[in-house]
Amino acid sequence: MGNRATIEKVLNEEGYYMSTTSGISMWPMLRDRRDTIMITPPEGRLKKYDVPLYRFGEKYILHRIIDVKEDYYVICGDNCIRKEHVKDEQVIGVLTGFYRKNKPVDMSSLRYRMYVRFWCSIYPIRVFFKKVHGKIARGR
Repeated sequence: MGNRATIEKVLNEEGYYMSTTSGISMWPMLRDRRDTIMITPPEGRLKKYDVPLYRFGEKYILHRIIDVKEDYYVICGDNCIRKEHVKDEQVIGVLTGFYRKNKPVDMSSLRYRMYVRFWCSIYPIRVFFKKVHGKIARGR
């Protein structure tokens, strides 16, 4: 996603940052190098189901908030099973829009909200199948 100074500079100067995604951690919502995201600076504390862009060392990560705690967020990619704890000061921006095939996806639509709630609700099932798949792949 570029270097930190550039992303932060663009967010500060332009009020938004647009880029394609890299990786599969937010699949099926975001497709590797095919979808375009729009990130804006966060306004106050984020909410459950928001998708922050945060920094972990020198890496930028875009994952979904699955729980909000007093001094951190519990975050997990839509295609991941490992939960992360992220503090407010790590958050650079928040996903406010994305484009699939150059068409905007309405993140306030019923369809999107149903996807988010469904995908988050089946987390335990996804964990089970990913662990079973991993064991099969390793020949155990």
